[in-house]
Amino acid sequence: MSTSIDQAFVKQFEREVHEAYQRQGSKLRHTIRVKNGVVGSSTVFQKVGRGTATTKGRNSVVPVMNVEFATVEARLFDYYAGEWVDQLDELKTNIDERSVLANAGAFALGRKTDELIIDALKTSSQVAGTDADGLTKAKVLKAFEMLGANDVPDDGQRFAVVGWKQWSELLNLAEFANSEFIGDAELPWKGTQAKMWLGTTWIPHSGLPLEGTKRSCFWYHKSAMGHAIGQDVKTDISWHGDRAAHFVASSMSQGAVLIETAGVVTMPCLED
Repeated sequence: MSTSIDQAFVKQFEREVHEAYQRQGSKLRHTIRVKNGVVGSSTVFQKVGRGTATTKGRNSVVPVMNVEFATVEARLFDYYAGEWVDQLDELKTNIDERSVLANAGAFALGRKTDELIIDALKTSSQVAGTDADGLTKAKVLKAFEMLGANDVPDDGQRFAVVGWKQWSELLNLAEFANSEFIGDAELPWKGTQAKMWLGTTWIPHSGLPLEGTKRSCFWYHKSAMGHAIGQDVKTDISWHGDRAAHFVASSMSQGAVLIETAGVVTMPCLED
């Protein structure tokens, strides 16, 4: 067998890895601010404070709002996901085998992307309720009140990410699951497992922090979190004669940061 890489296979594999990552690799990437094409080891996100509107006298100077500006730095880190592919022609031509390997690398990087975002969410200091109980209606409404009191925009860009145990608990709330409250189009079992409730997109996730019996869930606004991308998912395939195999290496350079603490509320929940 020739030791040269089949270029059609390489191009197809790279495309499938990228598409798999975009389709199913990360659940949370689209829920926060994203900055692409970052050059260097870090980047900054702009943080803008509140402005104050005042009156002015006739023909006098328009008063300034005295808005506070600040920056939040997001550091980028490099991540890799590799796998050996034996020289057997079947692995280069069989679509199922190629897809399995492509998905494995893409999903691994996708989980890392979500891990970065979740680690940034964990730095929020706002907490609604305790871990003495699960995700109750009272806890949800407390977090809802906290976001409202902080003037977090109710503009359809709020997101809540919860564990699967908490998702099941939400399904026991009539206000969350009953069509008489939310309408047939918003029922959680229609289409993907994500739905709108209280002006928020609720998403179940298996990777949320679990410390003992405490599962941390998060409710946040898109503008409160930042995701920096130096290099999006990229795949390199090289031949290694000593192993009679190709090495498929997918990589990315990314980072995440909490921009505005007031825009994130942690909901600790009992999970046993």
